[in-house]
Amino acid sequence: MQTTAATTIRPKIAPAISAIAWREWVRFFRQRSRLIGALATPVLFWVLLGFGADRVFAAEGAEGLGYREYFFPGALVMILLFTAIFSTITVIDDRNEGFLQGVLVSPAPRSAIVLGKVVGGSGIALVQGVVFLLFYPLVGGWPGAGAMLLAVVAMAGLAVALTGLGLVMAWRMDSTAGYHALMNILLMPMWFLSGAVFPAATAPIWMKSLMAVNPLTYGHQLLSELLLGTDAPDGLVPTWAAGLIVAAFAGAMVGLVTRLAKKPA
Repeated sequence: MQTTAATTIRPKIAPAISAIAWREWVRFFRQRSRLIGALATPVLFWVLLGFGADRVFAAEGAEGLGYREYFFPGALVMILLFTAIFSTITVIDDRNEGFLQGVLVSPAPRSAIVLGKVVGGSGIALVQGVVFLLFYPLVGGWPGAGAMLLAVVAMAGLAVALTGLGLVMAWRMDSTAGYHALMNILLMPMWFLSGAVFPAATAPIWMKSLMAVNPLTYGHQLLSELLLGTDAPDGLVPTWAAGLIVAAFAGAMVGLVTRLAKKPA
């Protein structure tokens, strides 16, 4: 009986996930402005800040490290963040156009709909992040194949977490303007306080405390330690603990938006 039930349920879940995820990719390629906004803006930040502050950067624990190298992981995090924003804000458009309501009343489980959005959005974010990551050897040298592969894994976890967070913010909203306001209040400060712009070692105590409770800090720590190696500023926790925090962050966000989706609209 259990095998038969599982067999009848799986075909409903897998096609729903793949269809929603594929729709995100189709929409992405049709809206080229999303590519410019999610990839070009972080690259511009990296070029302007990296070259502008390269000669004045001398953070504690990062002596001899140029700002272009230090800021590279932060630019990666920004790419993942911006892509998650542009991917999840489409939920508001889908609701206003009636598409989301139609999908929610379909036979597909709501968890499959959420997973489709997460898989599609985080996949797009990961691909854009990997494209930028491939340029790192031109800036900071070759960290090793193992470190690059682990960096991709860390980026995948961050992409899932940020896409899930974006869905949590957008799921009940009906205004893109409200979403952008929430983004400016929550998401951008999260990025600034992740160690992307300055290390925790140089921050005042109150700011360091905020960085410690920011889950994005540990994603940035992972990428910094993998790419910069021994030149990376000291992290707040051991590397393995940072990895667990990122995984827990991703799981919590996907679980939370799934719970929201199961509630009556």
